[in-house]
Amino acid sequence: MNMRNQWPVLSVATGLAIGLLAGCGSETGGTGSTGSSVVIGMSDDVLATDPASGYDSGSWLLFNNVFQSLLSFSNGATEPSPEAAKECSFSGTGTTVYTCTLKDGLKFSNGDPLTSKDVKFSFDRMLNIADPAGPAVMFPMLDTVRAPDARTVVFKLKYADATFPSKIASGAGSIVDHRQYAGNGLRADHQAVGSGPYKLDSFDKDQAVFSVNDSYRGTAKVKNSGVTLRFFHGAQDALRTAVLDHRVDVAYRGLAADGIADITNDTSTGRGVSIVEGSSAEVQHLVFNMDDPVAGKLGVRKAIAYLLDRAALVNEVYQGTATPLYSIIPAGITGHDTAFSDTYGDRPSKEKAAAALKDEGITGKVALTLWSTPSRYGPATDQEFRAIAQQLNASGLFHATVKSVAYDRYEKDVARGKYGVYVKGWVPDYPDPDNFTAPFFGKGNVLQNNYTNSTVTGRLIPKTAAQSNRSSTEAEYGKIQDIVAEQLPVIPVWQAKQYAVVRDNVYGLENCLDSSTVFRFWEISKD
Repeated sequence: MNMRNQWPVLSVATGLAIGLLAGCGSETGGTGSTGSSVVIGMSDDVLATDPASGYDSGSWLLFNNVFQSLLSFSNGATEPSPEAAKECSFSGTGTTVYTCTLKDGLKFSNGDPLTSKDVKFSFDRMLNIADPAGPAVMFPMLDTVRAPDARTVVFKLKYADATFPSKIASGAGSIVDHRQYAGNGLRADHQAVGSGPYKLDSFDKDQAVFSVNDSYRGTAKVKNSGVTLRFFHGAQDALRTAVLDHRVDVAYRGLAADGIADITNDTSTGRGVSIVEGSSAEVQHLVFNMDDPVAGKLGVRKAIAYLLDRAALVNEVYQGTATPLYSIIPAGITGHDTAFSDTYGDRPSKEKAAAALKDEGITGKVALTLWSTPSRYGPATDQEFRAIAQQLNASGLFHATVKSVAYDRYEKDVARGKYGVYVKGWVPDYPDPDNFTAPFFGKGNVLQNNYTNSTVTGRLIPKTAAQSNRSSTEAEYGKIQDIVAEQLPVIPVWQAKQYAVVRDNVYGLENCLDSSTVFRFWEISKD
């Protein structure tokens, strides 16, 4: 799986029943045309308009508003409910056959009917294209998709996966019109035909324009007459200025921490903007190459774990726009615990760090390079890593330096094993502990750090995947977190908060910022 493209912190970002039945939310036909249009600015780019390719946060924002999935995440929900489907359920007692029945009267924005043929085509197409920058890597368990009649879709899985409904509820489950998309190639005209609440009217490097889809039949109740999404290409100050000058109604994704803090702390009147804060499951980790001659030593990794001061880091660098993270599973997600603070404490300990190095046979200062890439994880990443290096060096036990490189070189060097310690951020595809564990550990993991553990990948993760009652997985996820805290292939650093800066006449942003990462255009209204 590719790491979802994400600027850290600064984004405007229970049990899973065997059967998912209809009745969650009412249906609408895109009735928001009497409301005002909304202009949203963000510093992320939208890298794709074709859902077989896009696997970045900006692209999924477009997919979640232009395309329908069989299921979706309503505001604040951690388990999906029917959207294009009337109902979905696993067959029998296992979790290897999943059947969905479509709602009546579904249409794409061009008027074409949406049937099970389109659903089958969408999944078959995504897997057939298998674009390296696309979401096909989320579905190694998917064996076949059948459409026995116009309203029925049957997914057969290679192995049990109770999180499959959450996966198809994400942007990866976007349904495309089989008449408008080639089955063996990506669409290159930057157009999109979906059945979601909005139509994509135009798209270029500076903005995307959306209008309400009058053919939409689903659970969203549209509260505006359209959205213009303007791209600021990483220019955080320009985005902040645009919302303060009322050139955009909402500033979302990529605001600098100091900009958020300035607006939050500014008591002056007349600015006409406010901050909306929401929950987020975005995380960032220090990653260790287990084959590196320095970082591969457990004593070195333990010493870093004992010295890392997360509270100081988020206060100094991120000015409170993140929270310290002591678990590989973030707060608000089933299975979250505090394995790292339980093991290493929540305050630095030079004495325990020194003891860990001594046990490893290390007596001198440890020379260490921390590798950063601000073009992927935001300009504050370099500042963050310099702060971590200072914390390590202040102990007298390390001589740590920071090197920052462009993302294209960074990814190639990580894959080649050239870095001992480096940064990875993660924005979840769906709000389930599986998405914070299965992609990270074992052969071929997205961290590319040469870490494997047969207990985690061979027993614990398969066991959790087969459990339809997600709350019953907490014991297994606790064991996974204990193993990771003991072996230290990664150290979790922080968990993001989500923010939007909005004009005072704009409403509904609190319904767009939750751990599902779905930014719902339809919830936004404007006087």
